[in-house]
Amino acid sequence: MVVEGEAEVSPTVSASSDVKLNFVNHSNDINNSDVVIFSRNVSTDFDEIAIAWTVIRNCGQGWSHPFVYPMTSQLGCSDAWGNHSPSLTACPGQRFAMTLDASGAQLKLQGAANAPAEIELLNALPQGAVNAGVYKDGRLFALQSGIVPQQKAVFEFKPTIWIGVVSQVVEGQVMNSAILSDINTEISLLGIASADIVMTGGGAGPTAQPFQFTLANIVMA
Repeated sequence: MVVEGEAEVSPTVSASSDVKLNFVNHSNDINNSDVVIFSRNVSTDFDEIAIAWTVIRNCGQGWSHPFVYPMTSQLGCSDAWGNHSPSLTACPGQRFAMTLDASGAQLKLQGAANAPAEIELLNALPQGAVNAGVYKDGRLFALQSGIVPQQKAVFEFKPTIWIGVVSQVVEGQVMNSAILSDINTEISLLGIASADIVMTGGGAGPTAQPFQFTLANIVMA
């Protein structure tokens, strides 16, 4: 299920914009459920895993949880020796490389990616695998690990988020396939400056309803 705003918008989103979102619990949940928000890497070169980008906990009935979805991303790497690079701002259409110079490994912008919607990371080290992570708002958003020399990681994201009710999910960790199969709400952020994400449903017994997530109070960019 894809949740979109009703207003017609252009097919692009400014790379510099932030979307201000506010999760609102209007459900009948009686289990103090956690809510996870994540994205999917749509690159065909990527063996898909999904990272729990944001986990909302202990948000009671009638309560809200504001957060920001930045359209800009940061790219960071770690190597086989346990070293972590500084994060660099990464925009769609850019290629980065892990290289080796006299001071050690370096993460550098290398030029244009093969496709304008992709962020690429090439492992140009002579030896040793690296891990590439994309971050939004300082939290891990997507990950590809075990990139061997002369291979590259490719990241591509639609301007959407996925949201669902979960248990035993840790923010910043990989989610297993069983959890992913239970989450089917995709929310489009295309052209949106701010909105509430309202959760309804839940309850107990024969009157219980599936959880649903809808957008409200939408302000277009």
